[in-house]
Amino acid sequence: MDLESKVALALLCAFLVLGVVRLFAAPLKFALKVILNTLLGFLALFLLGLTAPLTGFALGLNLFNALIIGILGVPGLVLLVLLQAVFI
Repeated sequence: MDLESKVALALLCAFLVLGVVRLFAAPLKFALKVILNTLLGFLALFLLGLTAPLTGFALGLNLFNALIIGILGVPGLVLLVLLQAVFI
């Protein structure tokens, strides 16, 4: 294999890797955003649990509640508090 073939193969591999990275960048970015928001949801639930003696609202610290808050954000927290107030 001569030098020109090696350079052409290296360029082809580089473009292929770049294409794969660009193809999967958006789904990975979305997944990382959901994971980060879920962790922030756990933090919000924990802080709400700390204020439970004062407010009277206590939500369970579980994955379902954290995902709702992680996906919807603050409106998700309000939704869970309203659902607890209405149904319990």
